Amino acid sequence: MATARGNGKSAAAFRTISEVADELDVPQHVLRFWESKFTQVKPLKRGGGRRYYRPEDVELLRQIRELLYDDGYTIKGVQKLLREGQLTRAGAASAAEQSSEPLARSGHPKAKEAAKAGREAAASALPREKRKELEGIMRDLLNLRAELKRLPRN
Repeated sequence: MATARGNGKSAAAFRTISEVADELDVPQHVLRFWESKFTQVKPLKRGGGRRYYRPEDVELLRQIRELLYDDGYTIKGVQKLLREGQLTRAGAASAAEQSSEPLARSGHPKAKEAAKAGREAAASALPREKRKELEGIMRDLLNLRAELKRLPRN
């Protein structure tokens, strides 16, 4: 049986766009934009165009948000994951680790392993804002390292 959430609704209940926006901490217009970019997100539309999101839609939106905001994916990168079946409405827990896009962006051969280890450690011990700050620092350091390697040696 589905358990109740903090808002008093069961986990299986449909959510309005404002409830989903609050839960995912994104503006409502972003959810509408994502609907246009990710055809897999299909809320029910009732009279007057009101949207009602199924639990699986909310989970997919949560994964999309994490990939875009936390893991640094582009819209096209997430679309590719969806096309390849690595991300579904049912939920793929390790989609970020299955794709090579973050690795290709960093340019460092060990970036995928380091990013995974860093995300796991950060997720267990740090608040979201601190984690995002540290991930940004890690990206900056990898970029600086790549620039240093390109400099001529004296």
